[in-house]
This record gives sequence, structure tokens and C-alpha cells, in this order.
Amino acid sequence: MSSKLQSTVPKAKDHQPSAEESLPAPKANAEAIHFLSTLGYLSWKLHVMEQHSQEFIKFRVLPMERKMTLVKQDDQLTMTRSVKEGEEVKTEVTFIPGSSTTGFISEAANLVLLRVMAWRQTVPSNARFLALDMEGELCYSTYQDLGFQKIQVDRQQVEVFIVEQTVHSVKGIPNSCQFYLLSDGHLAKRIQVGSPGYCLITQMPILTEKDEIEPRPVFEKKPLVWEEDMELYSRFVDRKEELRLSHSSYLRQHPEAQALISDFLLFLLLRQPADVVIFAAEYFGPFAKRHPPTSALRSSHRPSPFRSLDPRDPLH
Repeated sequence: MSSKLQSTVPKAKDHQPSAEESLPAPKANAEAIHFLSTLGYLSWKLHVMEQHSQEFIKFRVLPMERKMTLVKQDDQLTMTRSVKEGEEVKTEVTFIPGSSTTGFISEAANLVLLRVMAWRQTVPSNARFLALDMEGELCYSTYQDLGFQKIQVDRQQVEVFIVEQTVHSVKGIPNSCQFYLLSDGHLAKRIQVGSPGYCLITQMPILTEKDEIEPRPVFEKKPLVWEEDMELYSRFVDRKEELRLSHSSYLRQHPEAQALISDFLLFLLLRQPADVVIFAAEYFGPFAKRHPPTSALRSSHRPSPFRSLDPRDPLH
């Protein structure tokens, strides 16, 4: 992380606590209400483009609210964290280089990844992803398969697939959350390990059934008799005439080609060699630009007139 900016803004003057405020804080599972909302924009590879998350806990004495914004800008990720405790607000801006975010799983990407795990019923137990801890520091996170369990949702017993995510903070203790996922990936229950509170849906959603991929149809190959197809035969005739006219035009523009071919055919008929290919290669070889000059004293082991297939050959 390259840089951080912090600002503390007090919004209330010091005052004497009242009798109501001097009472002990209520228990979290009785009086606290925990809200969490996340809005994220991801790429097809789950790279975060922009994310806005908000979390707040309402206490009678000291309410707390946390906001975090992630925005991808060029080759870096800008993170803005705001923590409000009572009337005091702390804001922190951090710039994370793009090279440090490879394998990073944001909160929005985590929900998508959990849904994929529920669909496949597979958890990458040996994978270590990057995540942000409670202090906004990069650390690694892991996933663990906790198997299946039946829970009651809206007076209905449903089977869920449980995945536990653990964020291994660099400075603090690991933070684990258990996600109870329905068969189509819907989140039915969320438990933060060590916390007495949990989140549970109150109404059973309409489950999305898996699409059955039908096998591709197999079509038998039939022989194509293009001569009997009027359209194909017409195209063949047109193309044949087009090539004939093109070739005739080229030969008229280059009369030396006709003379060269006639000379070769005459020389071939006079010599009548056993191997016509070798004879043609030796005949047309001197016309090549990169062909070495032929020695006046021919050896009994003449070099091959064909190009060498060795890439180290300078004539290749």
C-alpha cells in the first residue's frame, strides 16, 4: 500500500454523561441490530471495478457505522474507509497497486464465488485468496467445506451447503464466517464465528433449477454431389471462367512467361530425363535470387537443387 490519509472530525462537544448513558451497555444478542449492505460492480473474472459497503450497529449509548468504497482507477485500487463512533468520524484513503491485487476477493466477489461453490458443491480448500481484514489491510483468506445440514426456513426444512470463510488478519486474530447456501446458491443463513448474532432469511425464495444441457445433435455426413446441385455447379462454372480470363490476361501482360515455359518443354523433350522433378529444379534453380553461383568445374557430387530444410542453413 503506497499512501494513507487520515482525518478526524469531532462533531459534538464534550458533555457530562446522563444517568441513562451511565448504564452498562446492552448485550449484542439482545439490543443490538446489525445491518450490512454491499453494492459491487465486477468483471467477468471477478475483478472489482467499484464497490460500496456499509455496516452499522445501533446501540443506545454509542452507535457505530463503517463505510468502505473500492474504486479501480487505472492500475491501482483506491480504498476509502470511514468509521463513525458516536459523533466522531475517522476517514482513511489508501492506494493499493494493481500488481498487489492479483487473486483479491472483495465482498461482492465473495458472494458470487460462494454461489458458484454451492452450485458445484465444491470448495477450493487449498486455495489462498487475498482479502481485506477489519483494519483494511491486505491478507489472505481460505475456504472450508463444512458439509450439509438441514435448517428451518419459513416453516420448511431445507438442506443447505455450509462453507466457512476465514480471513487471516496480519495483526489481529482470524475472522471466520459460515455461509449456509441453498442448492441454487441463495444465502439462507450467515454466522460470524464467535458472535452470538446471526442473519437468517425469513421467506423461502423460489429456487432456480439447474439447466440440463442437451447433447448436441449428430448429423450424418452425406456425400456432396456438387455437379447435380444447380447453384454449386453454376458457381463452379463462373469461377472457372473467371480464372481462365485472369490467367489469359496475365500471360498477355507477361509474354516472357510463355517463352520460358516453351523453352523448358523443348529442353525437356530433347533430354528426356528419368526424373522430371530433379531436371526441372536444376533448370529453374539458377533463376532464384539466393541461389549460389554454379562452379564452372562440375563435381561428380553435385549439390541438391532443392532448398535445405535446416534452419541453420544461410540459404534457408
